[in-house]
Amino acid sequence: MALSSVVNGIKDTLVSTVKGAGDLMTAMQNAVKDQVVTGFKNVGEVSTSGLDMVEDVAEGSMAAAKEIGGSAVDAAKGTVSAIMLGVLDAGGDTLVAAEKAANGVVKGAAELGEDVGQIAVGAVTGAMESAGKVGKSASEAAGSAVKGAVEAADAVGTEAGQSVRDALKSAAALPKDIIESALK
Repeated sequence: MALSSVVNGIKDTLVSTVKGAGDLMTAMQNAVKDQVVTGFKNVGEVSTSGLDMVEDVAEGSMAAAKEIGGSAVDAAKGTVSAIMLGVLDAGGDTLVAAEKAANGVVKGAAELGEDVGQIAVGAVTGAMESAGKVGKSASEAAGSAVKGAVEAADAVGTEAGQSVRDALKSAAALPKDIIESALK
Protein backbone atom coordinates (compact mmCIF):
# COMPACT_ATOMS: atom_id res chain seq x y z
CA MET A 1 0.00 0.00 0.00
CA ALA A 2 1.21 3.46 -0.81
CA LEU A 3 0.64 6.45 1.42
CA SER A 4 -2.08 8.78 0.17
CA SER A 5 -1.15 12.24 -1.05
CA VAL A 6 -2.79 13.76 2.05
CA VAL A 7 -0.72 11.53 4.36
CA ASN A 8 2.45 12.26 2.38
CA GLY A 9 1.78 15.99 2.70
CA ILE A 10 1.36 15.65 6.46
CA LYS A 11 4.54 13.57 6.67
CA ASP A 12 6.50 16.18 4.73
CA THR A 13 5.19 18.98 6.96
CA LEU A 14 6.08 17.06 10.11
CA VAL A 15 9.56 16.15 8.85
CA SER A 16 10.36 19.73 7.87
CA THR A 17 9.06 20.98 11.23
CA VAL A 18 11.13 18.63 13.41
CA LYS A 19 14.37 18.36 11.41
CA GLY A 20 17.20 19.80 13.43
CA ALA A 21 15.28 19.75 16.71
CA GLY A 22 17.28 18.62 19.72
CA ASP A 23 14.53 16.35 21.02
CA LEU A 24 12.91 14.83 17.94
CA MET A 25 10.05 13.09 19.73
CA THR A 26 8.98 16.17 21.70
CA ALA A 27 9.20 18.25 18.54
CA MET A 28 7.16 15.60 16.72
CA GLN A 29 4.48 15.61 19.43
CA ASN A 30 4.21 19.39 19.28
CA ALA A 31 4.03 19.33 15.48
CA VAL A 32 1.33 16.64 15.52
CA LYS A 33 -0.73 18.60 18.05
CA ASP A 34 -0.36 21.73 15.91
CA GLN A 35 -1.46 19.80 12.80
CA VAL A 36 -4.62 18.65 14.59
CA VAL A 37 -5.52 22.08 15.97
CA THR A 38 -4.85 23.72 12.57
CA GLY A 39 -6.85 21.01 10.83
CA PHE A 40 -9.88 21.74 12.97
CA LYS A 41 -9.53 25.48 12.40
CA ASN A 42 -9.53 24.80 8.65
CA VAL A 43 -12.59 22.53 8.86
CA GLY A 44 -14.38 25.10 11.02
CA GLU A 45 -15.81 22.64 13.51
CA VAL A 46 -14.90 19.52 15.39
CA SER A 47 -17.20 17.20 13.51
CA THR A 48 -16.99 13.54 12.59
CA SER A 49 -15.33 14.46 9.30
CA GLY A 50 -12.88 16.61 11.22
CA LEU A 51 -12.09 13.75 13.53
CA ASP A 52 -11.43 11.52 10.51
CA MET A 53 -8.58 13.90 9.69
CA VAL A 54 -6.71 12.75 12.78
CA GLU A 55 -6.25 9.31 11.21
CA ASP A 56 -4.33 10.96 8.38
CA VAL A 57 -2.24 12.98 10.84
CA ALA A 58 -1.46 9.81 12.82
CA GLU A 59 -0.53 7.91 9.68
CA GLY A 60 1.65 10.79 8.51
CA SER A 61 3.34 10.91 11.88
CA MET A 62 4.41 7.28 11.56
CA ALA A 63 5.88 7.96 8.11
CA ALA A 64 7.66 11.05 9.44
CA ALA A 65 9.12 9.11 12.38
CA LYS A 66 10.49 6.52 9.99
CA GLU A 67 12.02 9.21 7.76
CA ILE A 68 13.73 11.03 10.65
CA GLY A 69 14.88 7.78 12.24
CA GLY A 70 12.74 7.91 15.36
CA SER A 71 11.36 4.93 17.25
CA ALA A 72 8.07 3.82 15.73
CA VAL A 73 6.70 2.75 19.12
CA ASP A 74 7.64 6.09 20.72
CA ALA A 75 6.10 7.88 17.73
CA ALA A 76 2.85 5.92 18.13
CA LYS A 77 2.69 6.69 21.84
CA GLY A 78 3.48 10.37 21.37
CA THR A 79 1.17 10.74 18.39
CA VAL A 80 -1.88 9.38 20.18
CA SER A 81 -1.15 11.60 23.17
CA ALA A 82 -0.60 14.70 21.03
CA ILE A 83 -3.76 14.08 19.02
CA MET A 84 -5.87 13.69 22.17
CA LEU A 85 -4.46 16.96 23.53
CA GLY A 86 -4.98 18.73 20.21
CA VAL A 87 -8.59 17.56 20.00
CA LEU A 88 -9.14 18.70 23.58
CA ASP A 89 -7.83 22.16 22.64
CA ALA A 90 -10.18 22.20 19.64
CA GLY A 91 -13.17 21.21 21.79
CA GLY A 92 -13.68 17.72 20.36
CA ASP A 93 -14.29 14.23 21.71
CA THR A 94 -10.96 12.99 23.02
CA LEU A 95 -12.09 9.36 23.20
CA VAL A 96 -13.01 9.36 19.52
CA ALA A 97 -9.66 11.04 18.93
CA ALA A 98 -7.87 8.21 20.78
CA GLU A 99 -9.66 5.65 18.65
CA LYS A 100 -8.95 7.43 15.37
CA ALA A 101 -5.32 8.12 16.33
CA ALA A 102 -4.69 4.48 17.26
CA ASN A 103 -6.30 3.43 13.99
CA GLY A 104 -4.05 5.79 12.05
CA VAL A 105 -0.78 4.78 13.71
CA VAL A 106 -1.50 1.07 13.23
CA LYS A 107 -2.52 1.63 9.61
CA GLY A 108 0.61 3.70 9.03
CA ALA A 109 2.79 1.09 10.72
CA ALA A 110 1.36 -1.67 8.55
CA GLU A 111 2.01 0.34 5.39
CA LEU A 112 5.60 0.92 6.50
CA GLY A 113 6.24 -2.72 7.47
CA GLU A 114 6.49 -2.00 11.22
CA ASP A 115 5.41 -4.38 13.98
CA VAL A 116 1.72 -3.54 14.31
CA GLY A 117 1.45 -5.31 17.66
CA GLN A 118 4.10 -3.15 19.30
CA ILE A 119 2.69 -0.03 17.64
CA ALA A 120 -0.73 -0.85 19.12
CA VAL A 121 0.82 -1.21 22.58
CA GLY A 122 2.50 2.19 22.14
CA ALA A 123 -0.79 3.74 20.99
CA VAL A 124 -2.76 2.39 23.96
CA THR A 125 0.00 3.45 26.36
CA GLY A 126 -0.09 6.98 24.92
CA ALA A 127 -3.87 7.13 25.30
CA MET A 128 -3.74 5.94 28.90
CA GLU A 129 -0.97 8.38 29.83
CA SER A 130 -2.96 11.29 28.37
CA ALA A 131 -6.31 10.28 29.84
CA GLY A 132 -6.07 12.41 32.98
CA LYS A 133 -4.89 15.45 31.00
CA VAL A 134 -8.06 15.29 28.87
CA GLY A 135 -10.45 14.50 31.72
CA LYS A 136 -10.98 10.82 30.98
CA SER A 137 -10.18 7.64 32.86
CA ALA A 138 -7.31 5.42 31.78
CA SER A 139 -9.74 2.58 31.11
CA GLU A 140 -11.93 4.79 28.85
CA ALA A 141 -8.90 5.96 26.89
CA ALA A 142 -7.48 2.45 26.64
CA GLY A 143 -10.80 1.07 25.43
CA SER A 144 -11.01 3.65 22.67
CA ALA A 145 -7.41 3.15 21.58
CA VAL A 146 -7.75 -0.65 21.63
CA LYS A 147 -10.87 -0.39 19.44
CA GLY A 148 -9.06 1.77 16.88
CA ALA A 149 -5.91 -0.34 16.85
CA VAL A 150 -7.78 -3.63 16.44
CA GLU A 151 -10.03 -2.19 13.74
CA ALA A 152 -7.04 -1.01 11.71
CA ALA A 153 -5.15 -4.28 12.19
CA ASP A 154 -8.18 -6.36 11.19
CA ALA A 155 -8.50 -4.27 8.02
CA VAL A 156 -4.88 -5.15 7.19
CA GLY A 157 -5.54 -8.86 7.64
CA THR A 158 -6.20 -11.71 10.03
CA GLU A 159 -2.54 -12.11 10.96
CA ALA A 160 -2.16 -8.41 11.80
CA GLY A 161 -5.35 -8.47 13.86
CA GLN A 162 -4.14 -11.44 15.87
CA SER A 163 -0.71 -9.87 16.31
CA VAL A 164 -2.28 -6.73 17.80
CA ARG A 165 -4.55 -8.71 20.13
CA ASP A 166 -1.65 -10.90 21.32
CA ALA A 167 0.67 -7.92 21.87
CA LEU A 168 -1.97 -6.00 23.83
CA LYS A 169 -2.77 -9.01 26.04
CA SER A 170 0.89 -9.73 26.79
CA ALA A 171 2.17 -6.17 27.30
CA ALA A 172 3.49 -5.82 30.83
CA ALA A 173 2.89 -2.05 30.77
CA LEU A 174 -0.85 -2.41 30.16
CA PRO A 175 -3.37 -3.44 32.84
CA LYS A 176 -4.63 -6.87 31.81
CA ASP A 177 -8.18 -6.34 33.12
CA ILE A 178 -8.63 -3.13 31.11
CA ILE A 179 -7.22 -4.69 27.94
CA GLU A 180 -9.29 -7.88 28.28
CA SER A 181 -12.43 -5.80 28.76
CA ALA A 182 -11.63 -3.60 25.77
CA LEU A 183 -11.00 -6.61 23.52
CA LYS A 184 -14.44 -8.12 24.22
